[in-house]
Amino acid sequence: MPRRGHRKPRLAPNQDPHSLEALAAVFLEAMRVRGYSEATVTSRQVYLRFFIVWCHERGLSKASEVSKAVLERYQRWLYHHRNAKTGRAMTFRSQHTRLVPVRAFFKHLAKTNQILYNPASELELPKLEHRLPKHVLTASEADHVINGAELKDDLGVRDRAILEVFYSTGIRRMELLGLKLYDLDVERGTLLVRQGKGKKDRMVPIGERALAWIDKYVTEVRSGLVVEPDEGVLFLTHMGEAFTANRLTQLVRDYVDKAQLGKRGACHLFRHTMATLMLEGGADVRFIQEMLGHAKLETTQIYTQVSIRKLKEIHTATHPGARLRAAKDGIEPAAEEPADAEREALLSSLAAEAADEADAVE
Repeated sequence: MPRRGHRKPRLAPNQDPHSLEALAAVFLEAMRVRGYSEATVTSRQVYLRFFIVWCHERGLSKASEVSKAVLERYQRWLYHHRNAKTGRAMTFRSQHTRLVPVRAFFKHLAKTNQILYNPASELELPKLEHRLPKHVLTASEADHVINGAELKDDLGVRDRAILEVFYSTGIRRMELLGLKLYDLDVERGTLLVRQGKGKKDRMVPIGERALAWIDKYVTEVRSGLVVEPDEGVLFLTHMGEAFTANRLTQLVRDYVDKAQLGKRGACHLFRHTMATLMLEGGADVRFIQEMLGHAKLETTQIYTQVSIRKLKEIHTATHPGARLRAAKDGIEPAAEEPADAEREALLSSLAAEAADEADAVE
């Protein structure tokens, strides 16, 4: 999805059934028929609109007028484009995100015989950077953020329950928005995520602490927020409505900023933190894959690079230069630290030095 603040380009209505606008509408409808999520369809609609506006500005209105050379010109334009406010160039990931819908669009047109050949068939997409999460919280930092919820206020109890769910399960923002009361199984300690990314259901474990706060919220707060008819949405705003994605992001970001940790992030920050801390605790990466709902193990393995405690322990134990030793230059041996203190130091170092996070990790 485009980032907040980006203006969506507007198109004048075009009645020509062979126009780019008309064919794009048919393509998007075909995606819906094939079962793509509305979020995916909307995202492609926005980025196709950017491309079509670019074409109109250059006198191109029909798909048959778009050649491979035109698409390569559009790709170069994306590379050289600068944000009007910041002057920054698009990241390669952003360029990739804009080109994928265009390539899929022309593939569909060629497949349905709307055009004679696919001009995007040989279009080479930008190579994506392999980037690590910019910030990951330590266990103590996560608790500090969560404890920022004001429990004297009913909405503070609700916020505490939301933060606990994110921290315990690592579910996505949209997955939390869709939670219903009956998705919780307190006896088994599980949470059912319905229609997650890729329209897949999955069952994830949820900790006793998170369940306790959910119970407190449902018992003491939710009944005062709900507006009939009650559709069973778990987390409600003060107006008795389900959260919007942007509103939930802002709520979590405010708590992260309030903690003044020098780290930025919102809902996804807790997803990174959950995965990293579980790996630090010895969980197998394949279990983390199941928790996160990643279709490919490669997507999850990024956290094996963020979580370096085991590698650090092996390096310290086996590398002859890993520890300070008494020497002629007067350097004294490093004092042994308790295991817990060493773990906290490593996690703190990890969070401060991890590389920048890419947008749309999923």
